Amino acid sequence: MKKRIHKRARHAGPPTQKPPAQPGVVRIIGGDWRGRKLPVLNAQGLRPTSDRVRETLFNWLQFEMAGARCLDVFAGSGGLGFEALSRGAGAVTFLELSEPNAHQLKQNVATLKADNAEVIQTDSLVWLAQPAAQPFDVVFLDPPFHQGLMQAAVDRLFTGHYLKNHQAWLYLEQEKTLDWPNLPEGWECYREKTTSEVRYGLFCVSAY
Repeated sequence: MKKRIHKRARHAGPPTQKPPAQPGVVRIIGGDWRGRKLPVLNAQGLRPTSDRVRETLFNWLQFEMAGARCLDVFAGSGGLGFEALSRGAGAVTFLELSEPNAHQLKQNVATLKADNAEVIQTDSLVWLAQPAAQPFDVVFLDPPFHQGLMQAAVDRLFTGHYLKNHQAWLYLEQEKTLDWPNLPEGWECYREKTTSEVRYGLFCVSAY
């Protein structure tokens, strides 16, 4: 629908405030909840992983999801974590700094009745600074762009032993123009692709 443009009359009152941005949705691509659409806040800096990228990623992981313990760092819309749950993940922990986004994630967890999901409203780098109580099978790492968070997050994942030795998978998503962060010796890129704006890849221990 085209917006009508009105010229302001002289001595008119203050301009009408713009209505708040409407929330969007993230669609689950496959698994038990295939086709389900979950509300996503239209928040500044929130950049859900696209349908095409998620479909490619979970094709790479199709034999790894059943029963996997997953960590969705910088969860945002939660698209990666919810996709993992839909495809049989045993448990997913979502880390999200924004209180409104975390609240929306909790609402979506309740809507899906996902009792194997946990949403933690926290600064991801602070949370990762503590040693892992139990390592994860799959970690999704998609930090906000243009904030230089990737290397610091990767370092803390390994320092805190958040990834199962020789068995874990690490997904990275970042700006297309950037080199991959430094990973410990023995870790290599299993698959990678790029879009017009994004570089994304799946990493594992080379002997796996």
